[in-house]
Amino acid sequence: MLNDLYTPRGERLQTPPWQSYPRPQMKRESYVNLNGEWEFAVTQTADAPQNYPHKILVPFCPESLLSGLKMEIAPGSYLFYRRKLPPLGEQTGKRVLLHIGAADQVAEVFVNGIACGGHTGGYNAFFVDITEAVAEENELVIRVFDDLRDTRLPYGKQSLRRGGMWYTPVSGIWQTVWLEVVPEDYIRRVDIQTTLEAATVTVTPAMDGTVTCRGKQYPLAAGVAVITPEDPKLWTPENPVLYHFTVETDTDRLESYFALRTLSVEDYQGIPRLCLNGQPYFFHGLLDQGYWSDGIYTPADPECFAEDILAMKALGFNTLRKHIKVEPEQFYYDCDRLGMVVFQDMVNNGVYSFFRDTALPTLGIQKLSDQHMHRDEATRQAFLTAMTETVRQLGNHPCICYWTIFNEGWGQFCSRDAYRQLKMLDSTRFVDATSGWFRWQESDVDSRHIYFTPWAALRAGKKPLVLSEFGGYTYAVEDHLFNPEKVYGYKTCKSLENYQQAMSELYVMKVLPAVERGLCAAICTQISDVEDEINGMLTYDRRVCKADAEAMNQIADALRETFLTSCGLSTDTEP
Repeated sequence: MLNDLYTPRGERLQTPPWQSYPRPQMKRESYVNLNGEWEFAVTQTADAPQNYPHKILVPFCPESLLSGLKMEIAPGSYLFYRRKLPPLGEQTGKRVLLHIGAADQVAEVFVNGIACGGHTGGYNAFFVDITEAVAEENELVIRVFDDLRDTRLPYGKQSLRRGGMWYTPVSGIWQTVWLEVVPEDYIRRVDIQTTLEAATVTVTPAMDGTVTCRGKQYPLAAGVAVITPEDPKLWTPENPVLYHFTVETDTDRLESYFALRTLSVEDYQGIPRLCLNGQPYFFHGLLDQGYWSDGIYTPADPECFAEDILAMKALGFNTLRKHIKVEPEQFYYDCDRLGMVVFQDMVNNGVYSFFRDTALPTLGIQKLSDQHMHRDEATRQAFLTAMTETVRQLGNHPCICYWTIFNEGWGQFCSRDAYRQLKMLDSTRFVDATSGWFRWQESDVDSRHIYFTPWAALRAGKKPLVLSEFGGYTYAVEDHLFNPEKVYGYKTCKSLENYQQAMSELYVMKVLPAVERGLCAAICTQISDVEDEINGMLTYDRRVCKADAEAMNQIADALRETFLTSCGLSTDTEP
């Protein structure tokens, strides 16, 4: 029986919830937040229900405590959300756009009974132009179909049989719903590319206008402006400098920001290294799965993201691997402004096989061909579509330094082709085609997972060596367990002191020698406990930190010094 400890944290839940601007890199003054109480119904057919028996708090999924429901949704259900729209004022010559941060899995939007459009895929933001359906008074209905039995669409760590490393399913809307009113000729996209000295801003469709950054104006001609800050400051986790700017055309105005930073692979001491701003940089990180005890996929308040980031920075970490999930853009904005590198995973689909994806690789069989894996064309296309949407949605965030395509073979197919497609979308970041195993030639890194296998084979080769998962040490903090009857992890510790001792020994005895052999990044499992899985630095409710800050910062210092020495650089080198 699951512990009822995890009640909503009333001190964190605002009314209405989640009022922060949902798209910080493309911000307009026109903004209406629709989070809050909606009417809600669940049916087994696509027909609109006659009545809505429930109230739900958007943007929390109905399975969560914070939604006010905590109800189990049967696979293959239709979830209906209904509310009135606030008055929108005079709309002549303007467009009304309805935005949904994410809805799992297939969403359709109706205004006054008129179908306006929708989206397939549970992890990416989308909008629907509802202009033609808007009247003086307006009823909005969002219908979401969710069937986790169908593995063609990305589903991440959700499972109908939760337990171990698989977690409670999430259905329906789980990110902010909002409106904006834009001119007929409005900016649809902003793309930013940076060097160490300048940023190139491209708007779509191509327009003329002005870009203003730190009081200086730059011409926007045919949709392109080049910003050249005086005395440019580079972005690093230690000094996360952001440059905010505005774009103005004859018809539109929006706010955004960029950071000056580059990523490259360069040889030092004959070993390929990951470099940030042209300098070798050791990415000292944690797996971050983005699960919350009361909101599942969605924390009670967006400030919870910043609290996690700052808690991990206080332990000496500079990187989070966002694992098998795409977060609200607030998370990436907080990483941008607070200084935390993100290794961003794509969300898996396809059928997971314990024998193929876990048992064989653990025994050392890690060279299965992926050309004939997951051969269903619809499954393959759904993954590639979601990958493209993820890169386009998040590509302007400077914190993201690394994309992971496939993890441990989950849903893996034709990794060479997927790698090439992603590099065409974004050639500026590191791309890990196959994290863990089933590795092939086309990838920017040699990415390994070690939980049980020997560490001696962890040596640099022709590509930068990345330890993209390891650790997983557990400590069960009494009264802070999701499921006291069954816990999961890779090594059991009996006390807080024993936990820290084990973590310190792991880094000193295993990770540091690997750094001497050329290791460029190490991602430990993980930032927090998740349901049965209790191998986090924090408990699932974030109320207890198991790690000792002083000891963890000593480890961080040792990693950096060992890394710089192995690169033939002075330990006084500025990060």
